[in-house]
Amino acid sequence: MKRRLRSIATIILFGASLALLLGFLSSVHPAFDSFAHFRVHLAVLTVAIALPLLFTPERLLALSALVFALTSFLSILPFMHVPMVPAAAFAQKPADSAVYRLLEINLRYNNPTPEKVLSLIGRIQPDVVTLTEVGSMWEEKLALLKQAYPRQLICPRIRQPFGVAILSRRPLDERRETRCPARLSLAVAPVDFGGTTIDVGAIHLGWPWPWPQARQIFRLEPHLAGLGDDAIVAGDLNAAPWSAAAASVAKAGGLMLIPSPGPTWIHRLLPKALLFAGLPIDNVFAKGSVIVHSSERLEDVGSDHVPILVEFSVRPSSDEPEDEQESATVFLRQP
Repeated sequence: MKRRLRSIATIILFGASLALLLGFLSSVHPAFDSFAHFRVHLAVLTVAIALPLLFTPERLLALSALVFALTSFLSILPFMHVPMVPAAAFAQKPADSAVYRLLEINLRYNNPTPEKVLSLIGRIQPDVVTLTEVGSMWEEKLALLKQAYPRQLICPRIRQPFGVAILSRRPLDERRETRCPARLSLAVAPVDFGGTTIDVGAIHLGWPWPWPQARQIFRLEPHLAGLGDDAIVAGDLNAAPWSAAAASVAKAGGLMLIPSPGPTWIHRLLPKALLFAGLPIDNVFAKGSVIVHSSERLEDVGSDHVPILVEFSVRPSSDEPEDEQESATVFLRQP
């Protein structure tokens, strides 16, 4: 019986380790990227199986798997907001210039408590709001915010109800157009922040392989490339920040990834108390004069995602660019 259990554990360990390895080949094919999203979960599973095997004849295999799991876990740290990791540090808030706030929310198209979303927006009063899963129900609810957020761009998607939207308290640059490119779940609005126009984007990618996420990114690439020199883009990528999907979005738009504040999604049938075991698939990108100072998760508003609040400032055009090591963002690396 013990030998049979040991054999089963060895097979599971080999499978988990193989899945981890395939995730590091995510740039080769979208199928491998699907493994990359679960890198943390696979690493934890590998450790859980390998530890007992250290006390069996398979100890060498178990030790090798433990080292690989630890290396895999360390590979995600540059993409997460971990205070002790210098690469993921944020810039300090300026004492002599304005600090703005962006609130990103996946609304959940059939959210049973939309009043929680409206209450959160009213309480936080961010300068701009980026929204995903905006269906017809939400268009009616967002109309209630017209007085506080008179500039509203709602971009429906071919596959309803997965539209995206941008709400802004701040004026838009009338010299430039708002954009809803080809109903691809991307909205772009040129927002005026103290005299500097920033392209604010809301993005929602579909599910990864075997669903056509990679094809959607390919179709979005020219529209992301069309972003202005200064931009901030937020939304539900359905992809972890260390994935090839996130890297493709960053590369297409000339963007940098903001360190993730942690898991933002967990299956709707599971309690939010287990969010620590979810996935960090809601992400924010920035470039140009946008300097990000913080990114934090907020409370549950009835969706299967939690909102993210980002604070940022705009570097005056007369300033010299900061050294990239001191920037508020980090370059998104291929897994």
